[in-house]
Amino acid sequence: MSNAKAQPANTEETMISFQACFNTHKDRVFNTALSLLQNWEEAEEVTQDVFVAVYEALPSFRGQSMLSTWLYRITMNKALDRLKARKAKKRSGFIISLWSQKDHREQHLDLPDFIHPGVILEKQESSKALFQAIAQLPENQQSAFVLAKIEQLSYAEIANILDLSIPAVESLLVRAKQKLRGLLKDFYDNH
Repeated sequence: MSNAKAQPANTEETMISFQACFNTHKDRVFNTALSLLQNWEEAEEVTQDVFVAVYEALPSFRGQSMLSTWLYRITMNKALDRLKARKAKKRSGFIISLWSQKDHREQHLDLPDFIHPGVILEKQESSKALFQAIAQLPENQQSAFVLAKIEQLSYAEIANILDLSIPAVESLLVRAKQKLRGLLKDFYDNH
């Protein structure tokens, strides 16, 4: 399936286009969601949500952007929505715990215990530290960093996906790297 294919004319064409899109992009959508969410089950759910949205919107896809860019944008939005919901749930859990008798103060500070499946065994400890640090980045820096360093997209592609200018993407990446250096300083000083 071409990246800039025009809208299908009928339901059968829609289904064929959708199947081609799914087969071509499902792994990339899942890996992007997994890199952001750092949770296998949530990444699977987001991948399903993305392709439901794609199926519903595919007939109206006008080809003004590449299909892969459109998919990344949907994936990023769905994954970030999931992160926001997770953070809101943690905040409400923390507030509720303030009013309860039990001590749950550390619950809201849980960092993900995540190792990306693409990491080789001897790099797992540093990968875990990196993904914990990535999870602490502001949302816009996290998105830009994952797209640039994990998905290895160009600055132009990232700018298109995040609807930013290339200099804005560069600035986000510089700030993300600076923050990651600070967050990872203790880890690398001890290893």
